[in-house]
Amino acid sequence: MNFQGSIVAIVTPFKNGGVDEAALTALIEFHLASGTNGVVPCGTTGESATLTHEEHKRVIELTVKVANGRIPVIAGSGSNSTEEAVEFTLHAKSSGADGALLITPYYNKPPQEGLYQHYKKIAESVDLPLVVYNIPGRTGVNMLPETVARLLPFENIVGIKEGSGSLQQVAELIHLCGERFTVISGDDAITLPMMSLGAKGAISVTANIAPADMTKMTDAALSGDFSTAKRWHDKLYPLHKNLFLETNPIPVKAALFMMGKCSDEVRLPLSPISEANHEHLKKVLSAYGLLS
Repeated sequence: MNFQGSIVAIVTPFKNGGVDEAALTALIEFHLASGTNGVVPCGTTGESATLTHEEHKRVIELTVKVANGRIPVIAGSGSNSTEEAVEFTLHAKSSGADGALLITPYYNKPPQEGLYQHYKKIAESVDLPLVVYNIPGRTGVNMLPETVARLLPFENIVGIKEGSGSLQQVAELIHLCGERFTVISGDDAITLPMMSLGAKGAISVTANIAPADMTKMTDAALSGDFSTAKRWHDKLYPLHKNLFLETNPIPVKAALFMMGKCSDEVRLPLSPISEANHEHLKKVLSAYGLLS
């Protein structure tokens, strides 16, 4: 499975405390109509940390059902427990997902050897394309390029969502891992510079609200038309910046609510966007042309 382009890290809409399946279905259809190249349910943006196991599995199953083979589904199935990550990844496979996104174990702060053994165990346990997810700002540990390169013998480990924010680390990953291994941006604001180094796209927060434009940017970069990609990057940049006014996914859910796509409800310990940031974000969305 070739994972590239604009892949949305989709929100999990809530309504009265539960998962809003109708809103999630409509969001997936919105992405299909907008040319999004893939969807990641139950990632960070999908508030996986506060979903019950039953909700997590249901969101994956529903996403696969609605996508119906029209768009790749990369199921968020990571955990800070290796056995739990194996369980979620086996479920993703049985549900018909096209791949799985596996965050580095958080809170435990494993050494590099522990990270290697974690992904080795999952790769040996589940025959499914796997994407490593490195985001030290969330997890407290940075998976080094040398550790990622050790995983290359496992052919079902196909790529990494790299969210360290370091272009030098991206360059090192691409240098060490070569063409077989797909590097995907985990940071919308530096997706274009990452793609200039050889990354193949983004697992994107911004794609939740501007999916067609994110696809146009990544398509242009993939085709080598970096002047066109730069124009799209410049247009999208205010969204990239302001969707992180507060902890993700608080602002993007507020934006989707303003756009009439779903509730802005988040689960504790996340809290609703502040009034000042709400008004600021509204102005940004209006200036972009996202509000009627």
